[in-house]
Order: sequence, then structure tokens, then C-alpha cells
Amino acid sequence: MDQTAVTSDVCHTPMTVPKAWAHLAFFAQSLPKIETALAADDRLILPPTNQRLAALDHVAPPDVRVVILGQDPYPTPGHAHGLSFSVEPDVRPLPRSLNNIYKELIDDLGHAPLSGDLRPWAKQGVLLLNTVLSVPAGEANGHKSLGWQALTHQVLAEVSQTPTAFVLWGNQAQSLSKHIIPGDHLMIETAHPSPLSARKGFFGSRPFSRINDWLAARGDAPINWTAS
Repeated sequence: MDQTAVTSDVCHTPMTVPKAWAHLAFFAQSLPKIETALAADDRLILPPTNQRLAALDHVAPPDVRVVILGQDPYPTPGHAHGLSFSVEPDVRPLPRSLNNIYKELIDDLGHAPLSGDLRPWAKQGVLLLNTVLSVPAGEANGHKSLGWQALTHQVLAEVSQTPTAFVLWGNQAQSLSKHIIPGDHLMIETAHPSPLSARKGFFGSRPFSRINDWLAARGDAPINWTAS
């Protein structure tokens, strides 16, 4: 890996808070403590600082139509770029969970994107949010105790003030449903696309067409899930 990239990732420069989300209490109450903990961690932290809040950078609260919750960033350098399940466009092979998501997408709609970069989804109002926004390289779940989850709780409460499609794959994501304000939402709760559980209810669940049918019923434009 380029040493400049490694050095910049270890420096832990402050994160820039997206203006559209800056009113959330997390940024004043919790983020300073997390940044202090990150500054004291001399490991390579992923994704790079300027990408840790990328999911929120891409979609402002009024524009969120779909929320897909993930766990934490991919711990392989060069993979994660701040959106759940998404990877940089040149990553091959795809992570196994994302590969299974694409298998289901092909079964559901006939096609999948050409790369693992899901930013085209984000541009259409799909909030791809991990519940933990940083990870030490090679140590999945290594930052699960830093306090990032408070942001997810507040984001869910914020966006669920209006009808939204929530995709909760696996028990961890489903446990967060209590932070969703009841409303005229679409709730898709199935097994996680991980190879360990995909055959226990994820495959065959057709989440993509279900979301588009729900949007159409509301008079809203569908998501182009195969956009690259």
C-alpha cells in the first residue's frame, strides 16, 4: 500500500460533519469522545477519515427513501469507503455478502451493477449506513465499543419521521428497529446476506422489487438498482 495513504489514515484528522445532519445530538455529545479514542489508536483505521461519514454526505435527511443497515466497514485496506456493503469500484473479488446481494438482485430484477460501488444507489436516496463507522485494519468489529451506535439510533429516529423503506438484514440490524418511529414504512427483515445465513431467508426475499413496488404505490420513482 502507498505509505502516504497509510500515514494519512493513522493521523486521525477531525471528521467534517455533514451540514444536513449536524443538528443530531451525536455530533456534539459523542463524536468528540470517539475522535479522542481514534487519535490514541496507532493502528491503521478504515475507511480513511474523510470517508467515515460518507453515507450521510451522500443523502440529506429529506432525501432518504431507503435505509440499508450494515455492521461495520470492511477491515481490508482499499475496500471500505464509508457506505454499508459498498466497496471501491476496482475491488475484485467482491466481498461475500455483497456477492450474495448481487445474486439476489439478479434473481429479483435480472441484472446487477458492474462493480461493487453502491454510490449510484446513494445518489437515489438509499442511505447505506453502518452501525459502526470505523474499524482497525484486519480486525472486524474492533471498534464496536467506541459509541458509534448512538449515531445510528438518532439517524433512524430522524428519517422515520416520514415513510421510509427499512432493510434490516440479520439480528443485529433488526435489533435497531426499536429506534424507528412507527409509521407508514416498508419493513424488510430477513436473514443477513452473509454466506453463513443467506440461505436461511435472504435468498428469495426479493427486497429490491418489493421496495420499488412500495415506492410506486406511493407515486414515487423506483430505485435503479442496477445503475453503475
